[in-house]
Amino acid sequence: MTHANELVEKSAVALRALIGSREISPVELMQACIERIEALNPYVNAVTATDFERALAQAHAAERAVLAGEPLGLLHGLPMGIKDLENTEGLRSTYGSPLYKDHVPAQDNALVARLRAAGGIVTAKTNVPEMGAGANTRNPVWGATGNPFDPRLNAGGSSGGSAAALATDMLPVCSGSDTGGSLRIPAAKCGVVGLRPSPGLVPSERRLLGWTPISVVGPMGRDVADTCLQLQASAGLHISDPLSYPIAADTFARLAEIDLGSLRVGYTEDFGCCEVDDEVRKVFQLKVKALAGQFKSCEPVDFELGDAHRCFDILRAESFVAGLRDAYRDNPDKLGPNPRANYELGAALSLEDCAWGAAEQTRIYRRFQAVFERYDLILAPTTPVSPFPWIEPHLAAVNGVALDNYYRWLSLTYVVTLATNPAISLPCGLDHKGMPFGLQVIAPFRQDLQLLRCAAQIEKATLNDPQLQRPRPDLLKLAALAVDLKSIVTDPPSGSPSKAQAFKGTSSV
Repeated sequence: MTHANELVEKSAVALRALIGSREISPVELMQACIERIEALNPYVNAVTATDFERALAQAHAAERAVLAGEPLGLLHGLPMGIKDLENTEGLRSTYGSPLYKDHVPAQDNALVARLRAAGGIVTAKTNVPEMGAGANTRNPVWGATGNPFDPRLNAGGSSGGSAAALATDMLPVCSGSDTGGSLRIPAAKCGVVGLRPSPGLVPSERRLLGWTPISVVGPMGRDVADTCLQLQASAGLHISDPLSYPIAADTFARLAEIDLGSLRVGYTEDFGCCEVDDEVRKVFQLKVKALAGQFKSCEPVDFELGDAHRCFDILRAESFVAGLRDAYRDNPDKLGPNPRANYELGAALSLEDCAWGAAEQTRIYRRFQAVFERYDLILAPTTPVSPFPWIEPHLAAVNGVALDNYYRWLSLTYVVTLATNPAISLPCGLDHKGMPFGLQVIAPFRQDLQLLRCAAQIEKATLNDPQLQRPRPDLLKLAALAVDLKSIVTDPPSGSPSKAQAFKGTSSV
Protein backbone atom coordinates (compact mmCIF):
# COMPACT_ATOMS: atom_id res chain seq x y z
CA MET A 1 0.00 0.00 0.00
CA THR A 2 1.24 3.51 -0.87
CA HIS A 3 2.22 5.63 2.17
CA ALA A 4 -0.54 8.17 2.94
CA ASN A 5 1.76 11.19 2.61
CA GLU A 6 3.06 10.02 -0.76
CA LEU A 7 -0.49 9.38 -1.93
CA VAL A 8 -2.03 12.76 -1.10
CA GLU A 9 0.92 14.57 -2.66
CA LYS A 10 0.27 13.02 -6.07
CA SER A 11 -1.55 15.14 -8.63
CA ALA A 12 -5.27 14.73 -9.26
CA VAL A 13 -4.49 13.50 -12.79
CA ALA A 14 -2.11 10.86 -11.44
CA LEU A 15 -4.54 9.78 -8.72
CA ARG A 16 -7.38 9.39 -11.20
CA ALA A 17 -5.14 7.24 -13.43
CA LEU A 18 -4.14 5.06 -10.46
CA ILE A 19 -7.78 4.57 -9.52
CA GLY A 20 -8.66 3.63 -13.09
CA SER A 21 -5.83 1.10 -13.26
CA ARG A 22 -6.80 -0.36 -9.86
CA GLU A 23 -3.40 0.49 -8.39
CA ILE A 24 -5.04 2.42 -5.56
CA SER A 25 -8.51 2.29 -4.08
CA PRO A 26 -10.76 5.35 -3.73
CA VAL A 27 -11.19 4.25 -0.11
CA GLU A 28 -7.44 4.30 0.47
CA LEU A 29 -7.25 7.78 -1.05
CA MET A 30 -10.21 9.10 0.96
CA GLN A 31 -8.74 7.80 4.20
CA ALA A 32 -5.40 9.43 3.38
CA CYS A 33 -7.07 12.78 2.66
CA ILE A 34 -9.10 12.66 5.86
CA GLU A 35 -5.91 11.86 7.78
CA ARG A 36 -4.15 14.82 6.16
CA ILE A 37 -7.07 17.18 6.90
CA GLU A 38 -7.20 16.13 10.54
CA ALA A 39 -3.44 16.57 10.88
CA LEU A 40 -2.98 19.92 9.13
CA ASN A 41 -6.27 21.79 9.08
CA PRO A 42 -5.91 22.97 12.70
CA TYR A 43 -2.89 24.98 11.54
CA VAL A 44 -4.37 26.68 8.47
CA ASN A 45 -8.17 26.38 8.88
CA ALA A 46 -8.77 25.84 5.17
CA VAL A 47 -11.54 23.25 5.57
CA THR A 48 -14.85 24.11 7.27
CA ALA A 49 -17.83 21.72 7.29
CA THR A 50 -16.88 18.09 6.61
CA ASP A 51 -18.83 15.09 5.35
CA PHE A 52 -16.36 12.31 6.11
CA GLU A 53 -18.85 9.52 6.87
CA ARG A 54 -20.78 9.97 3.64
CA ALA A 55 -17.57 10.58 1.68
CA LEU A 56 -16.15 7.25 2.88
CA ALA A 57 -19.40 5.48 1.93
CA GLN A 58 -19.20 7.02 -1.54
CA ALA A 59 -15.54 6.01 -1.79
CA HIS A 60 -16.55 2.41 -1.12
CA ALA A 61 -19.20 2.72 -3.86
CA ALA A 62 -16.57 4.17 -6.20
CA GLU A 63 -14.30 1.22 -5.41
CA ARG A 64 -17.06 -1.26 -6.25
CA ALA A 65 -17.64 0.49 -9.58
CA VAL A 66 -13.96 0.15 -10.46
CA LEU A 67 -13.89 -3.53 -9.55
CA ALA A 68 -17.08 -4.16 -11.54
CA GLY A 69 -15.58 -2.61 -14.66
CA GLU A 70 -18.20 0.12 -14.86
CA PRO A 71 -17.60 3.31 -16.90
CA LEU A 72 -15.74 5.84 -14.75
CA GLY A 73 -16.12 9.61 -14.77
CA LEU A 74 -13.31 12.11 -15.16
CA LEU A 75 -13.08 12.65 -11.40
CA HIS A 76 -14.04 9.15 -10.32
CA GLY A 77 -13.14 8.57 -6.68
CA LEU A 78 -11.34 11.90 -6.18
CA PRO A 79 -12.07 13.70 -2.87
CA MET A 80 -13.24 17.27 -3.46
CA GLY A 81 -13.33 20.49 -1.47
CA ILE A 82 -16.19 22.81 -2.45
CA LYS A 83 -15.95 26.53 -1.80
CA ASP A 84 -18.44 27.54 0.88
CA LEU A 85 -20.30 29.86 -1.48
CA GLU A 86 -21.65 26.84 -3.39
CA ASN A 87 -24.70 24.91 -2.19
CA THR A 88 -23.96 21.26 -1.34
CA GLU A 89 -26.83 18.87 -0.69
CA GLY A 90 -26.88 17.68 2.91
CA LEU A 91 -23.71 19.60 3.88
CA ARG A 92 -23.65 22.96 5.61
CA SER A 93 -23.26 25.89 3.24
CA THR A 94 -22.79 29.04 5.31
CA TYR A 95 -21.30 31.54 2.85
CA GLY A 96 -19.21 32.58 5.88
CA SER A 97 -22.21 34.45 7.29
CA PRO A 98 -23.92 34.07 10.68
CA LEU A 99 -27.20 34.45 8.79
CA TYR A 100 -26.59 31.03 7.22
CA LYS A 101 -24.48 29.28 9.86
CA ASP A 102 -26.98 26.39 10.09
CA HIS A 103 -28.01 26.33 6.43
CA VAL A 104 -28.09 22.80 4.95
CA PRO A 105 -29.20 22.88 1.27
CA ALA A 106 -31.65 20.30 -0.04
CA GLN A 107 -29.78 20.02 -3.33
CA ASP A 108 -26.48 20.77 -5.01
CA ASN A 109 -26.14 23.75 -7.28
CA ALA A 110 -25.26 23.24 -10.93
CA LEU A 111 -21.47 23.29 -10.47
CA VAL A 112 -21.44 20.83 -7.59
CA ALA A 113 -23.92 18.52 -9.32
CA ARG A 114 -21.73 18.45 -12.42
CA LEU A 115 -18.59 17.66 -10.43
CA ARG A 116 -20.38 14.87 -8.58
CA ALA A 117 -21.70 13.50 -11.88
CA ALA A 118 -18.08 13.26 -13.03
CA GLY A 119 -17.35 10.98 -10.07
CA GLY A 120 -15.91 13.50 -7.62
CA ILE A 121 -16.72 12.93 -3.94
CA VAL A 122 -17.65 16.00 -1.89
CA THR A 123 -15.57 15.61 1.24
CA ALA A 124 -15.57 19.09 2.79
CA LYS A 125 -16.33 22.76 2.29
CA THR A 126 -13.51 25.29 2.05
CA ASN A 127 -13.36 28.64 3.81
CA VAL A 128 -14.36 32.06 2.41
CA PRO A 129 -14.68 35.68 3.55
CA GLU A 130 -18.21 36.57 4.67
CA MET A 131 -20.44 36.44 1.58
CA GLY A 132 -17.25 36.19 -0.49
CA ALA A 133 -16.54 39.90 0.08
CA GLY A 134 -12.83 40.60 0.02
CA ALA A 135 -9.55 38.79 -0.51
CA ASN A 136 -8.73 37.94 3.11
CA THR A 137 -10.42 34.63 3.94
CA ARG A 138 -11.88 35.23 7.40
CA ASN A 139 -15.43 35.26 8.72
CA PRO A 140 -17.33 35.14 12.02
CA VAL A 141 -18.57 31.57 11.44
CA TRP A 142 -15.33 29.68 10.78
CA GLY A 143 -12.57 32.16 11.55
CA ALA A 144 -9.53 32.87 9.39
CA THR A 145 -7.57 30.79 6.92
CA GLY A 146 -3.82 31.08 7.34
CA ASN A 147 -1.27 30.93 4.58
CA PRO A 148 0.38 27.48 4.31
CA PHE A 149 3.80 29.12 4.07
CA ASP A 150 3.19 31.16 7.23
CA PRO A 151 -0.21 30.75 8.89
CA ARG A 152 0.14 34.15 10.55
CA LEU A 153 -0.33 35.66 7.10
CA ASN A 154 -3.42 35.67 4.88
CA ALA A 155 -4.14 33.10 2.19
CA GLY A 156 -5.90 35.52 -0.14
CA GLY A 157 -9.54 35.17 -1.09
CA SER A 158 -12.23 34.67 -1.58
CA SER A 159 -11.22 31.10 -2.54
CA GLY A 160 -8.56 31.11 0.18
CA GLY A 161 -9.71 27.87 1.80
CA SER A 162 -9.49 26.00 -1.49
CA ALA A 163 -6.02 27.36 -2.25
CA ALA A 164 -4.67 26.51 1.20
CA ALA A 165 -6.21 23.02 1.08
CA LEU A 166 -4.54 22.35 -2.25
CA ALA A 167 -1.19 23.74 -1.17
CA THR A 168 -1.12 21.44 1.86
CA ASP A 169 -2.31 18.41 -0.16
CA MET A 170 -5.48 17.99 1.90
CA LEU A 171 -7.61 17.47 -1.19
CA PRO A 172 -6.71 16.87 -4.85
CA VAL A 173 -9.69 18.80 -6.27
CA CYS A 174 -11.05 22.15 -5.01
CA SER A 175 -13.52 24.55 -6.58
CA GLY A 176 -13.36 28.33 -6.64
CA SER A 177 -15.00 31.44 -8.02
CA ASP A 178 -13.80 34.85 -9.13
CA THR A 179 -15.24 38.35 -9.35
CA GLY A 180 -12.35 40.67 -8.56
CA GLY A 181 -9.66 38.00 -8.46
CA SER A 182 -10.96 35.37 -6.05
CA LEU A 183 -9.47 32.41 -7.96
CA ARG A 184 -6.25 34.10 -8.98
CA ILE A 185 -5.27 35.93 -5.77
CA PRO A 186 -5.39 32.99 -3.33
CA ALA A 187 -3.68 30.79 -5.90
CA ALA A 188 -0.87 33.34 -6.04
CA LYS A 189 -0.65 33.66 -2.25
CA CYS A 190 -0.56 29.89 -1.68
CA GLY A 191 1.56 28.70 -4.60
CA VAL A 192 -1.08 26.90 -6.67
CA VAL A 193 -2.87 27.46 -9.99
CA GLY A 194 -6.11 29.45 -10.29
CA LEU A 195 -7.96 29.89 -13.57
CA ARG A 196 -10.52 32.60 -14.20
CA PRO A 197 -12.28 31.16 -17.26
CA SER A 198 -14.21 33.18 -19.80
CA PRO A 199 -17.70 34.02 -18.52
CA GLY A 200 -20.11 31.18 -19.23
CA LEU A 201 -17.49 28.51 -19.90
CA VAL A 202 -18.25 26.99 -16.49
CA PRO A 203 -21.93 27.57 -15.67
CA SER A 204 -22.76 29.44 -12.47
CA GLU A 205 -26.25 28.88 -11.15
CA ARG A 206 -25.85 31.16 -8.14
CA ARG A 207 -25.11 34.32 -10.13
CA LEU A 208 -28.35 36.24 -9.65
CA LEU A 209 -27.53 38.79 -12.37
CA GLY A 210 -27.32 36.09 -14.99
CA TRP A 211 -26.34 38.35 -17.87
CA THR A 212 -23.42 40.09 -16.18
CA PRO A 213 -19.97 38.63 -16.92
CA ILE A 214 -18.00 39.83 -13.89
CA SER A 215 -18.57 36.78 -11.64
CA VAL A 216 -17.48 33.30 -12.72
CA VAL A 217 -16.90 29.90 -11.14
CA GLY A 218 -13.83 27.92 -12.07
CA PRO A 219 -11.09 25.48 -11.16
CA MET A 220 -8.00 25.55 -9.01
CA GLY A 221 -5.26 22.92 -8.99
CA ARG A 222 -1.75 22.20 -7.88
CA ASP A 223 -0.68 22.33 -11.52
CA VAL A 224 -2.15 23.19 -14.90
CA ALA A 225 -3.13 19.61 -15.75
CA ASP A 226 -5.14 19.26 -12.53
CA THR A 227 -6.84 22.58 -13.26
CA CYS A 228 -7.76 21.34 -16.74
CA LEU A 229 -9.15 18.10 -15.35
CA GLN A 230 -11.67 19.96 -13.21
CA LEU A 231 -12.43 22.37 -16.04
CA GLN A 232 -13.15 19.52 -18.42
CA ALA A 233 -15.53 18.00 -15.86
CA SER A 234 -17.44 21.23 -15.25
CA ALA A 235 -17.48 23.26 -18.49
CA GLY A 236 -20.28 23.45 -21.01
CA LEU A 237 -23.87 24.55 -21.51
CA HIS A 238 -26.25 24.54 -18.54
CA ILE A 239 -29.77 25.91 -18.67
CA SER A 240 -29.34 27.77 -15.36
CA ASP A 241 -26.70 30.14 -16.79
CA PRO A 242 -27.72 32.35 -19.74
CA LEU A 243 -24.06 33.03 -20.58
CA SER A 244 -23.14 29.34 -20.81
CA TYR A 245 -22.51 27.68 -24.15
CA PRO A 246 -21.84 24.18 -25.46
CA ILE A 247 -18.31 22.87 -25.94
CA ALA A 248 -16.94 19.58 -27.20
CA ALA A 249 -16.61 17.06 -24.38
CA ASP A 250 -12.88 16.59 -25.00
CA THR A 251 -11.98 20.27 -25.45
CA PHE A 252 -9.64 20.33 -22.46
CA ALA A 253 -8.81 16.62 -22.37
CA ARG A 254 -5.37 17.05 -23.95
CA LEU A 255 -3.31 20.20 -24.16
CA ALA A 256 -1.36 20.10 -27.39
CA GLU A 257 2.14 21.47 -26.98
CA ILE A 258 2.81 24.99 -28.12
CA ASP A 259 6.12 26.55 -29.07
CA LEU A 260 6.71 29.38 -26.62
CA GLY A 261 9.27 30.70 -29.07
CA SER A 262 6.45 31.62 -31.44
CA LEU A 263 4.69 33.90 -28.94
CA ARG A 264 4.71 37.67 -28.83
CA VAL A 265 4.41 38.58 -25.15
CA GLY A 266 3.67 41.92 -23.57
CA TYR A 267 4.04 42.64 -19.89
CA THR A 268 2.84 45.29 -17.49
CA GLU A 269 3.59 45.93 -13.84
CA ASP A 270 0.37 47.84 -13.14
CA PHE A 271 -1.92 48.19 -16.22
CA GLY A 272 -1.27 51.93 -15.94
CA CYS A 273 -3.73 52.33 -13.07
CA CYS A 274 -2.93 49.95 -10.19
CA GLU A 275 -0.89 50.62 -7.07
CA VAL A 276 1.91 48.02 -6.80
CA ASP A 277 4.55 47.70 -4.09
CA ASP A 278 8.00 48.74 -5.30
CA GLU A 279 9.55 45.46 -4.15
CA VAL A 280 6.91 43.44 -5.99
CA ARG A 281 7.70 45.42 -9.14
CA LYS A 282 11.35 44.44 -8.81
CA VAL A 283 10.45 40.78 -8.26
CA PHE A 284 8.15 40.82 -11.29
CA GLN A 285 10.89 42.39 -13.43
CA LEU A 286 13.29 39.62 -12.42
CA LYS A 287 10.72 36.92 -13.23
CA VAL A 288 10.01 38.44 -16.64
CA LYS A 289 13.72 38.74 -17.38
CA ALA A 290 14.19 35.06 -16.51
CA LEU A 291 11.27 34.04 -18.74
CA ALA A 292 11.82 36.41 -21.66
CA GLY A 293 14.20 34.13 -23.54
CA GLN A 294 11.45 31.53 -23.90
CA PHE A 295 9.37 33.82 -26.16
CA LYS A 296 9.70 35.27 -29.64
CA SER A 297 9.47 38.71 -28.10
CA CYS A 298 8.79 40.06 -24.63
CA GLU A 299 8.35 43.78 -24.13
CA PRO A 300 6.51 46.25 -21.89
CA VAL A 301 3.05 47.31 -23.00
CA ASP A 302 1.01 50.37 -22.03
CA PHE A 303 -2.68 50.26 -21.18
CA GLU A 304 -5.25 53.05 -21.15
CA LEU A 305 -8.25 51.64 -19.31
CA GLY A 306 -10.24 54.75 -18.44
CA ASP A 307 -11.87 54.83 -15.01
CA ALA A 308 -11.60 51.10 -14.34
CA HIS A 309 -11.82 51.52 -10.56
CA ARG A 310 -15.13 53.34 -10.51
CA CYS A 311 -16.49 51.03 -13.19
CA PHE A 312 -15.68 47.99 -11.06
CA ASP A 313 -17.13 49.64 -7.95
CA ILE A 314 -20.47 50.05 -9.71
CA LEU A 315 -20.68 46.62 -11.30
CA ARG A 316 -19.62 44.90 -8.08
CA ALA A 317 -22.14 46.87 -6.02
CA GLU A 318 -24.95 45.90 -8.38
CA SER A 319 -24.32 42.22 -7.72
CA PHE A 320 -24.34 42.75 -3.95
CA VAL A 321 -27.66 44.60 -4.16
CA ALA A 322 -29.10 41.66 -6.06
CA GLY A 323 -27.80 39.14 -3.56
CA LEU A 324 -28.34 40.93 -0.24
CA ARG A 325 -31.52 42.95 -0.73
CA ASP A 326 -33.75 40.76 1.43
CA ALA A 327 -31.14 40.26 4.17
CA TYR A 328 -30.44 44.00 4.34
CA ARG A 329 -34.11 44.94 4.51
CA ASP A 330 -34.70 42.35 7.23
CA ASN A 331 -31.84 43.55 9.46
CA PRO A 332 -28.77 45.34 8.07
CA ASP A 333 -26.91 44.92 11.36
CA LYS A 334 -26.74 41.16 10.75
CA LEU A 335 -24.46 41.75 7.76
CA GLY A 336 -20.72 42.13 8.24
CA PRO A 337 -19.02 45.44 7.37
CA ASN A 338 -17.85 44.42 3.90
CA PRO A 339 -21.12 42.95 2.55
CA ARG A 340 -23.11 45.80 4.12
CA ALA A 341 -20.85 48.48 2.66
CA ASN A 342 -21.15 46.91 -0.79
CA TYR A 343 -24.93 46.84 -0.51
CA GLU A 344 -25.17 50.44 0.66
CA LEU A 345 -22.97 51.65 -2.15
CA GLY A 346 -25.18 49.88 -4.66
CA ALA A 347 -28.42 51.11 -3.11
CA ALA A 348 -27.18 54.69 -3.47
CA LEU A 349 -26.41 54.35 -7.20
CA SER A 350 -28.60 56.02 -9.80
CA LEU A 351 -29.69 54.65 -13.15
CA GLU A 352 -27.24 57.13 -14.66
CA ASP A 353 -24.41 55.58 -12.61
CA CYS A 354 -25.33 52.06 -13.70
CA ALA A 355 -25.62 53.02 -17.37
CA TRP A 356 -22.23 54.75 -17.20
CA GLY A 357 -20.67 51.68 -15.55
CA ALA A 358 -21.97 49.33 -18.26
CA ALA A 359 -20.80 51.67 -21.01
CA GLU A 360 -17.38 52.15 -19.43
CA GLN A 361 -16.92 48.39 -19.17
CA THR A 362 -17.59 48.15 -22.89
CA ARG A 363 -14.98 50.83 -23.58
CA ILE A 364 -12.46 49.04 -21.33
CA TYR A 365 -13.20 45.75 -23.08
CA ARG A 366 -12.53 47.25 -26.53
CA ARG A 367 -9.29 48.97 -25.50
CA PHE A 368 -8.09 45.78 -23.83
CA GLN A 369 -8.76 43.62 -26.88
CA ALA A 370 -6.89 46.06 -29.11
CA VAL A 371 -3.67 45.19 -27.25
CA PHE A 372 -3.95 41.60 -28.52
CA GLU A 373 -3.56 42.78 -32.09
CA ARG A 374 0.15 43.01 -31.21
CA TYR A 375 0.55 40.33 -28.52
CA ASP A 376 -0.43 36.72 -27.97
CA LEU A 377 -0.17 36.88 -24.17
CA ILE A 378 0.05 39.54 -21.48
CA LEU A 379 1.98 38.97 -18.24
CA ALA A 380 1.38 40.87 -15.01
CA PRO A 381 1.77 40.33 -11.27
CA THR A 382 -1.29 38.70 -9.72
CA THR A 383 -1.13 40.68 -6.47
CA PRO A 384 0.51 44.02 -5.58
CA VAL A 385 2.01 42.97 -2.24
CA SER A 386 3.40 39.98 -0.40
CA PRO A 387 0.88 38.29 1.95
CA PHE A 388 0.11 40.43 5.00
CA PRO A 389 -1.18 39.28 8.43
CA TRP A 390 -4.71 37.90 8.32
CA ILE A 391 -5.56 39.86 11.45
CA GLU A 392 -5.47 42.97 9.23
CA PRO A 393 -8.87 42.99 7.50
CA HIS A 394 -7.47 44.31 4.22
CA LEU A 395 -4.57 46.20 2.71
CA ALA A 396 -4.79 49.87 3.67
CA ALA A 397 -1.93 51.35 1.60
CA VAL A 398 0.69 50.54 -1.02
CA ASN A 399 4.01 52.42 -1.00
CA GLY A 400 2.44 54.82 1.50
CA VAL A 401 -0.47 55.59 -0.84
CA ALA A 402 -3.79 55.07 0.98
CA LEU A 403 -6.28 52.87 -0.85
CA ASP A 404 -9.80 54.24 -0.97
CA ASN A 405 -11.68 51.03 -0.16
CA TYR A 406 -11.09 47.55 1.23
CA TYR A 407 -10.83 45.80 -2.14
CA ARG A 408 -8.84 48.35 -4.14
CA TRP A 409 -5.74 46.20 -3.62
CA LEU A 410 -7.33 43.62 -5.96
CA SER A 411 -7.08 45.92 -8.95
CA LEU A 412 -4.39 43.93 -10.79
CA THR A 413 -6.96 41.19 -11.21
CA TYR A 414 -10.23 43.11 -11.40
CA VAL A 415 -9.14 45.20 -14.38
CA VAL A 416 -8.86 41.88 -16.24
CA THR A 417 -12.29 40.88 -14.91
CA LEU A 418 -13.73 44.00 -16.55
CA ALA A 419 -12.21 43.03 -19.90
CA THR A 420 -13.60 39.45 -19.50
CA ASN A 421 -10.45 37.82 -20.92
CA PRO A 422 -9.45 34.42 -19.55
CA ALA A 423 -6.58 34.66 -17.06
CA ILE A 424 -4.58 32.25 -14.96
CA SER A 425 -2.29 32.72 -11.97
CA LEU A 426 0.75 30.46 -12.15
CA PRO A 427 3.11 29.78 -9.23
CA CYS A 428 6.37 31.50 -10.10
CA GLY A 429 8.90 30.98 -7.36
CA LEU A 430 9.14 33.18 -4.28
CA ASP A 431 8.93 36.92 -3.71
CA HIS A 432 11.28 39.21 -1.79
CA LYS A 433 9.88 37.95 1.53
CA GLY A 434 10.17 34.26 0.70
CA MET A 435 6.44 33.88 0.05
CA PRO A 436 4.82 32.48 -3.13
CA PHE A 437 4.75 34.79 -6.14
CA GLY A 438 1.92 34.52 -8.66
CA LEU A 439 2.36 35.33 -12.34
CA GLN A 440 -0.88 36.42 -14.01
CA VAL A 441 -1.07 35.25 -17.63
CA ILE A 442 -3.84 36.71 -19.80
CA ALA A 443 -4.97 35.50 -23.21
CA PRO A 444 -7.09 37.01 -26.00
CA PHE A 445 -10.88 37.09 -25.71
CA ARG A 446 -12.41 33.60 -25.35
CA GLN A 447 -9.06 31.86 -25.90
CA ASP A 448 -9.20 29.67 -22.80
CA LEU A 449 -7.72 26.63 -24.51
CA GLN A 450 -4.83 28.65 -25.91
CA LEU A 451 -4.24 30.15 -22.47
CA LEU A 452 -4.02 26.72 -20.88
CA ARG A 453 -1.70 25.42 -23.61
CA CYS A 454 0.63 28.36 -23.01
CA ALA A 455 0.39 28.02 -19.22
CA ALA A 456 1.27 24.32 -19.40
CA GLN A 457 4.38 25.11 -21.45
CA ILE A 458 5.45 27.92 -19.13
CA GLU A 459 4.99 25.53 -16.21
CA LYS A 460 7.07 22.90 -18.00
CA ALA A 461 9.81 25.42 -18.83
CA THR A 462 10.08 26.50 -15.18
CA LEU A 463 9.74 23.06 -13.59
CA ASN A 464 13.36 22.75 -12.49
CA ASP A 465 14.23 26.42 -12.11
CA PRO A 466 14.50 27.37 -8.41
CA GLN A 467 13.70 30.99 -9.25
CA LEU A 468 10.51 30.17 -11.16
CA GLN A 469 9.22 26.73 -10.12
CA ARG A 470 6.21 26.15 -7.91
CA PRO A 471 7.21 26.57 -4.24
CA ARG A 472 6.03 24.03 -1.64
CA PRO A 473 5.22 24.89 1.98
CA ASP A 474 7.31 23.41 4.79
CA LEU A 475 4.61 21.45 6.57
CA LEU A 476 6.88 20.74 9.55
CA LYS A 477 6.94 24.48 10.34
CA LEU A 478 3.16 24.91 10.37
CA ALA A 479 2.63 23.97 14.01
CA ALA A 480 5.48 26.21 15.14
CA LEU A 481 4.17 29.23 13.23
CA ALA A 482 0.42 28.72 13.62
CA VAL A 483 -1.56 31.12 15.80
CA ASP A 484 -5.13 30.97 17.01
CA LEU A 485 -6.81 31.22 13.63
CA LYS A 486 -10.32 31.31 15.09
CA SER A 487 -9.88 34.36 17.28
CA ILE A 488 -11.69 36.73 14.94
CA VAL A 489 -14.57 38.64 16.48
CA THR A 490 -17.77 39.53 14.69
CA ASP A 491 -17.15 43.28 14.97
CA PRO A 492 -14.64 44.84 12.55
CA PRO A 493 -11.19 45.28 14.10
CA SER A 494 -10.23 48.78 15.20
CA GLY A 495 -8.85 50.74 12.33
CA SER A 496 -11.26 49.29 9.77
CA PRO A 497 -12.68 51.98 7.50
CA SER A 498 -16.20 53.14 8.09
CA LYS A 499 -18.76 52.38 5.41
CA ALA A 500 -18.51 55.95 4.16
CA GLN A 501 -14.71 55.79 3.99
CA ALA A 502 -14.73 52.39 2.32
CA PHE A 503 -16.50 53.72 -0.75
CA LYS A 504 -15.28 57.29 -0.85
CA GLY A 505 -16.08 59.00 -4.10
CA THR A 506 -17.53 56.05 -5.99
CA SER A 507 -21.26 56.69 -6.17
CA SER A 508 -21.63 59.68 -8.48
CA VAL A 509 -20.95 60.21 -12.17
